[in-house]
Amino acid sequence: MGRLQQGFLLDARAKIRCCRRSRLLFRPAVGLSVHKVISWDGFSGVRVVTLPGDVNFAVNHGVYVTDAETRVRNIIYKGSKEMISSAALPDGKVPLVSGPVFFSKTVAEKLLQTHVMAPLDGCTYLGMDSGAPPLEISLFLDILVCLCADLTEQEFINGERTGCTSPSGPQGAVVRSGRAVLWRTLRGSSISMLYIPDGRYDYLTQSGREHVIRLTETGTETMILSHIQDVKSVSEGSRVINSVLEGDVRVSAGAVVQHCHLQGPVEVHSGCLLSGLDLTSSSCIQRLPLSSDIIIQGHRVILGEIKLTVYTAFGAHDNLEACTDDVNASFLNQKWSDFCSRTGIQPQYLWGTNRTESCCLLDARLFPVFMPHSGHVGLEGVCWLLGGTGRLDNWREAWRLSLRDILILTDQQAELRWREELFFSVGRRIAVDTLQGHMGLSLLSFFRAAALAGQQEALLQALDSVAAGSGGDLGVAARCLACIADVLGCVAGEGKGGLRSGPAANPSWASAFKLLEEGNLSVGVKELASQRKHWLSRPDLLVRAARHYEGAGQILLRKAVMSAREFVFIGQGEMPPMGEWQEVECPARLDLSGGWSDTPPIAFEHGGLVVNVAIKVDGKRPIGARVRRVPEPHLLLVSTSGEPACSISTETLCEDLTDLEDYCQPHAPGALLKAVCVCSELVCVSSSVSLKEQLLQRWGGGLEIHSWSTLPHGSGLGTSSILAGAALAAVYRCTGRSYDTNSLIHDVLYLEQILTTGGGWQDQVGGLFGGVKLARSAAKLPLRVEVEQLSLTQDFLSVLQQHLLLVYTGKTRLARNLLQDVVRSWYARLPSIVQNAEQLVTNAEECAEACRKGSLVILGHCMDTYWQQKKLMAPGCEPAAVRSMMNALQPLSLGQSLAGAGGGGFLFLLTREPQQKEAVREILTNIQGIGSFSVHSVELDMDGISIIQKSSEHPEQQQMT
Repeated sequence: MGRLQQGFLLDARAKIRCCRRSRLLFRPAVGLSVHKVISWDGFSGVRVVTLPGDVNFAVNHGVYVTDAETRVRNIIYKGSKEMISSAALPDGKVPLVSGPVFFSKTVAEKLLQTHVMAPLDGCTYLGMDSGAPPLEISLFLDILVCLCADLTEQEFINGERTGCTSPSGPQGAVVRSGRAVLWRTLRGSSISMLYIPDGRYDYLTQSGREHVIRLTETGTETMILSHIQDVKSVSEGSRVINSVLEGDVRVSAGAVVQHCHLQGPVEVHSGCLLSGLDLTSSSCIQRLPLSSDIIIQGHRVILGEIKLTVYTAFGAHDNLEACTDDVNASFLNQKWSDFCSRTGIQPQYLWGTNRTESCCLLDARLFPVFMPHSGHVGLEGVCWLLGGTGRLDNWREAWRLSLRDILILTDQQAELRWREELFFSVGRRIAVDTLQGHMGLSLLSFFRAAALAGQQEALLQALDSVAAGSGGDLGVAARCLACIADVLGCVAGEGKGGLRSGPAANPSWASAFKLLEEGNLSVGVKELASQRKHWLSRPDLLVRAARHYEGAGQILLRKAVMSAREFVFIGQGEMPPMGEWQEVECPARLDLSGGWSDTPPIAFEHGGLVVNVAIKVDGKRPIGARVRRVPEPHLLLVSTSGEPACSISTETLCEDLTDLEDYCQPHAPGALLKAVCVCSELVCVSSSVSLKEQLLQRWGGGLEIHSWSTLPHGSGLGTSSILAGAALAAVYRCTGRSYDTNSLIHDVLYLEQILTTGGGWQDQVGGLFGGVKLARSAAKLPLRVEVEQLSLTQDFLSVLQQHLLLVYTGKTRLARNLLQDVVRSWYARLPSIVQNAEQLVTNAEECAEACRKGSLVILGHCMDTYWQQKKLMAPGCEPAAVRSMMNALQPLSLGQSLAGAGGGGFLFLLTREPQQKEAVREILTNIQGIGSFSVHSVELDMDGISIIQKSSEHPEQQQMT
């Protein structure tokens, strides 16, 4: 129930009760899906959602009575056991009335028409503001009952229903008139039931006893969005809901704590229910003689213009409406006579001397609110009632209220505001714990909630604090900045403000970025927050600010990955003669499984595992570099890319240090080779010594560096990383320095960070190490890669080579923002991405085992699985033309995938039969609309990076035919 357009309010008091005490849990049995698929085909009328309950529980609640076609015949509220039992379903359960109700468009329009009809206009703010007398109408017992088949018009209009205004009472005429309007307007529409057999309805009653019993029956510990400092102190079988528990707060099995902020030491015994207690009440709770089965609640009330918190205490076994003359009547689980004897309280103190009706606990003025001389009474007011210190005279002197008084005076806005503030306080604390503890919890839904409630400022400050105080843990700081970007995106609103992925180089943020680059983390975070204040007024500014926070996070991520240089070991030897070329060439790589798990931050936060293989394309190594020293003190950088018929060469001459300053801009001319010069420490760009002097002093002259790749741009075969490794190796050899392949792998990781292209480690592993290998990185910093070359039989390698084929799709891979999108999803810990990362690693292990066993079938299955995992990690990486190719090649293949991140480039497949190059070409030729393509043979390369014979001549470059 709730407001429906223009303030249409149905049964305000019931609405508040629902908000405060009811929760709907869909809890599946073992092995069942948590999601219930609802079909809306042909939906008309009204559909209600219901959950199973026991008869004993349902007598205090409502149930639907249905026919065999699940049409609702009646609604019984607080009926007898016999009446409730008549609603039982075949599984023996009764369908409980729960919150969700769906109206079809037709019925909703009819219902909305009534908000201007007298006397139903008295249900709306508009009607009441127009002078109409207020009228309570129940969603379930008036509107829905009107549609039930078993009721006649007279029964509906004149019937007495528990929980509804009486049609024979003071407002009887208005109630009957309103029901008549509902009958004329809505009658004839169908009402059906959707039953969730594996769901559960959890109703927090005032007594709490039923709730506690059900908790202990479940035998499971439940914490619903709460922050608990010492989780071990919360026993299994207890429940903590929307609360903060600091210090030593022990919650026993069968106890409930909800909407509380407690500071230990506090012990909550079995059967106890604490609700609405704030931090200031903790000191009193610590002194209370709190036994089992006690309920203590804080209520926000309004007394005239005064707003305050009043506390109540009851026993879990107390019946609030039981007459005190009843021998079973009790207070705080004691008989009334025993309680009065212990305290000296007389009945006239509680109910007055002029009693005309039976007395019950609900009307007993037990709870002190004000003292004449000292003012507001806090939780201490119930301490004496529970057996603690205090005096009868002081209790009698106080202004006291009964529970009925308190419920009437309850400040609903203040109550809900307290719970909301506590909810967001809990959320902020959980966010802090999640980030500081490297936990895999997704915070995105909380960020959205905070943004919708206008709670983003406190959240942003909390995230600032974690980022600034993360010390040397750059991984935590980078994730914090990514979370701030997510919060800003949520505040902007979904689909508003433009694209999240994009540039982040506005000069306004430059000073903060510079501080982060210099390693001044805390001041840099403060500068980011200072700049952020100017970007909060419009969705477009918020999204641009989010992009710059992601850019700041990328700075920290790069610095974290640079820790890999700890594993680079470069030796010093004798330089070769001036003019002698040092040339290396490398194979490409095919990623068989596990890619993306090698990508930072996944690689060091979750851990990565990749299986790939070094390959020659059409019998040739397609990647290489050569370097020689020259007498002129300059750097001549020459890059050649593409097939022979359409290759492009770029020549860059660096004669001054300023010519190298754009080494960190990937699209600058010669950027990769400039980064090689910086990474290999050929020169120091920040030095006050000129480039010419540095070259002459260290190397006796300049260097000429050539690199080439005969693969098309965006091939997906790891070109740029392998090319960087080849160039580094050639430079080291030319300058008389030694290295090992493992050092090159980590050196390339470092190089790609200073180049600002990012990326993982699997490409250089694939091209610098030969054969089929399994590489891994642990979930920690510094980032270290370990490579295991799989020992496979020659027969399997030969068979594998005959069954592998490459197809160039003719589509250039466009991955400008792809990496940024994946990193954002990982930092948000989207459950699908976290699960996929785990499955990537698992599939890579299975792929390695398939190779060890020599099973092409299992290997093909792993490849197919890997392709599905890639598509989940980076949606949109499968162009339509590529999909057509893969579908057409399916009958021929055991497995297939696009190489690398996908989106274009090379498709590789493991064919069912050997030597299928011509068969593949024939199939693809007959597909309409896929454009140009080419098919290439694959040869396994068992050597990896290879040194070419030294020469002073220009060796003929290897080209792909």
